[in-house]
Amino acid sequence: MSYNATGNSASRRIAALLDEGSFVEIGGAVTARSTDFNLQAKETPSDGVITGYGVIDGNLVYVYSQDATVLKGAVGEMHAKKIVGIYDMAMKMGAPVIGLVDCAGLRLQEATDALEAFGSLYYRQSMASGVVPQITAIFGMCGGGLAVVPGLTDFTFMESKEGKLFVNSPNALEGNEISKCDTSSAAYQSETSGLVDGIGTEGEILEQIRALIGMIPANNEDDNSYGECMDDLNRVCADLANAAEDTGIALAEISDSHIFFETKKEYAKEMVTGFIRLNGMTVGAVANRSRIYDAEGNAESFDSVLTVDGCKKAVDFLNFCDAFSIPVLTLTNVTGYEATKESEKDMAKNVAKLTYAFANATVPKVNIIVGKAYGSAYIAMNSKSIGADMVYAWPAAEIGMMDAALAAKIMYADADAEVLKEKAAAYKELQSSPKSAARRGYVDAIIEPADTRKYVIGAFEMLFTKRENRPDKKHGTV
Repeated sequence: MSYNATGNSASRRIAALLDEGSFVEIGGAVTARSTDFNLQAKETPSDGVITGYGVIDGNLVYVYSQDATVLKGAVGEMHAKKIVGIYDMAMKMGAPVIGLVDCAGLRLQEATDALEAFGSLYYRQSMASGVVPQITAIFGMCGGGLAVVPGLTDFTFMESKEGKLFVNSPNALEGNEISKCDTSSAAYQSETSGLVDGIGTEGEILEQIRALIGMIPANNEDDNSYGECMDDLNRVCADLANAAEDTGIALAEISDSHIFFETKKEYAKEMVTGFIRLNGMTVGAVANRSRIYDAEGNAESFDSVLTVDGCKKAVDFLNFCDAFSIPVLTLTNVTGYEATKESEKDMAKNVAKLTYAFANATVPKVNIIVGKAYGSAYIAMNSKSIGADMVYAWPAAEIGMMDAALAAKIMYADADAEVLKEKAAAYKELQSSPKSAARRGYVDAIIEPADTRKYVIGAFEMLFTKRENRPDKKHGTV
């Protein structure tokens, strides 16, 4: 089969994803070579997957797109080898790999041949991790061992109606059936499991991928993720203080031309992750969020605490940014940890992973305390003590062990209300104010919210040539 942009869905998706006329197919003449169970009698054009390269807004990418009309897109030996070949080329050239998945699973007629070739795909993905960006989009079935493929990539998108992602089908889970809980659905995978970054129609997903490619580097050495800034570098963000709770809005406000590409938008909403632009440079953003507004102005509220899922979301994002030398900005507003029996079993370990991810990252790191910054939860959120290069605070920020009123009540347990009020005010001034933290060097400057954009741009410009060595070791174990 030769590539035909007007043909099947696999071809159509490639044509919609890439710049017009830029796709070049590789391996179009490949077919299955197994003859077991009379497989040679079946037509297997391109062995069920179209592979090649093209450009997105001029950026080189490698693409594979599975063809569900060929044995339902099942992965056979040559099918997997074609994808592996694309990975090998992407690694040599330093370009992202985009997989468009629509697959019934492994091809039973080819058994160990298919397994061996498929295992080599896992290996290539593992070797490519941190070297070139990997993106998966799921348009149909992605089950069993295929579900590991998006797990090994950096970003995953999923068609909201036809996309199905699962290791075990919903009906195979004890006590469950698909009508009770569709664990394979785009909603579940984006909201509950957190594997999926974005969902939507086929067209919406492909547009999201195009936008993402324009924001991230092509590989871990050659950074082409810079663009021209058409925005005022000193632009005043007049109402930014009002966005201290919904930091998604705050990030969009300080970004060049209000560009904000949010990742894992429906998962752990109390933690915001995504990419912004500052003076044309891509910056990774991590922020606590206690409120989120929808298009109609309705608000969904969260406690200002670290959660297990929020930590997982931030850690994955930070590791990507550090691997690809993307600077990191944090907006901090956290009072402690989620306190539930369910979260307690995983909280310490995941806060440790968050702390390690910030401390281990050698990219430029800037933190802005926009609200409360209490206790060790604040320490984990890119504080000066674990390696932030620059820390700013808004005038209304509170930085310390805990809320001043609670601290006074603990220290003066037998005091009356008037004394407690007096001591709380004193504690707030002496221990919790941004001025107190600044006097000790834990905060570099207290800035007005409206001036945030110019300060962070200036900080990242200053940090552009940052070099930081780490102890000689193979890798950490956190």
